[in-house]
Amino acid sequence: MPKPARGGADDLFAAAAEDQLARQAPLAARLRPATLDEVVGQEHLLGAGKPLRTLVEADRLSSVILWGPPGTGKTTIAQLTAKTTAKAFEQLSAVSASVKDVREAIERAQDRLGQHGQGTILFLDEVHRFNKAQQDALLPAVESGLLVLIGATTENPYFEVNPPLLSRSTLFRLEPLSAEAVGVLVERGLRAEGAQIDDEARALLVERAAGDGRHALTSLEVAVALAAQRGWPPQVSVADVEAALGSKALRYGRDDHYDVVSAFIKSIRGSDPDAGLYWLAHMLEAGEDARFIARRLVILASEDVGMADPMALVVADAAARAVEFVGLPEAQLNLAHAVLYLATAPKSNTVVEALGRAAADVRERGGSEVPKHLRDASYRGARSLGHGEGYRYPHDAPEGWIEQEYRPAPVAARVYYEPSTHGFEVAVAERLRRLRGPRSQGGAR
Repeated sequence: MPKPARGGADDLFAAAAEDQLARQAPLAARLRPATLDEVVGQEHLLGAGKPLRTLVEADRLSSVILWGPPGTGKTTIAQLTAKTTAKAFEQLSAVSASVKDVREAIERAQDRLGQHGQGTILFLDEVHRFNKAQQDALLPAVESGLLVLIGATTENPYFEVNPPLLSRSTLFRLEPLSAEAVGVLVERGLRAEGAQIDDEARALLVERAAGDGRHALTSLEVAVALAAQRGWPPQVSVADVEAALGSKALRYGRDDHYDVVSAFIKSIRGSDPDAGLYWLAHMLEAGEDARFIARRLVILASEDVGMADPMALVVADAAARAVEFVGLPEAQLNLAHAVLYLATAPKSNTVVEALGRAAADVRERGGSEVPKHLRDASYRGARSLGHGEGYRYPHDAPEGWIEQEYRPAPVAARVYYEPSTHGFEVAVAERLRRLRGPRSQGGAR
């Protein structure tokens, strides 16, 4: 049975209810941009003449995937598209929508197109949460152009979105908001709340937002509520921001950065896994770049563990790749894994010492010509120059090794690498002793 049409008083009550809901909405929702000019950040996509802005303003948007961290504007862009497009706009959440919901959206799109000649844009939030069956149900409508898809995801779409669906969509990557962009949002929030904030509190809030505009505004809203208990207008302090964030602020200046990293490296070099974890946690809590931490671990793996455990470099490199592939906060576990492995591994700095001795010989003794038997003999005329003459192929020997000289005469007897007595290098030392023979008694010192 059709619902009765609403009239006069009902419309007034409905409008009043909407106004009341708008006033009660979270700060982030109240400050959601009404135009593209109000969007902060993402200048590479939304600046004048940039691709996404041009498509939205011209109502020429085809299916797109918006990929970026939380709080960077994916939903805002979709809602601004809804305001500018002549197409119908529908929204589903991949968290709750079913295949049935998708099919119903497609049916409505067919009805609109057939009856009114109107196309449909479907905004699918958290598209990475759609399983294969759901994405497959959506694919024919996207492929035919019946639906223009705007998918939003925080996960790498190359791993989470079906290739056929991804190939029919333009991928736009949103970046974490810069500190300046988050600062603009904080100022807007303060004006909306009629509040003021201490400089140190503002800096802490911007830093801890980590490029997430929604997180910054949500935390600011709580901080303002705490400050308002002391008087009006609210004056937000560091303590208010700390309470809103649920953690104490770590003082981490330029000097602290170098001191903490130094303590981190020395703890792992000293085989103290607990100290290594402590300083790792300290850096992560202070907002240190996880890629910087990973790079330090990769260096340490060769500098302080080296040949005592060759797997150390593999583990450190895997952790560094995980930081790029997984991202924070989950990649904290990969970093902790690497810290524990490196801290508990046997230690050796022979890689550093061996390279240093070889480099000293190169500098002090000058560059020597490559012995003829080691020179490239693969090109025409090389043999006539004597290149490769006398070279003996090690794999021709049953042991896979043939005694021959691989260096210029001035440095032929020098020994650079001297294995330690730690870990895997014990076996390396024994093998080199057999191969080097009397030379193993010499040295480059």
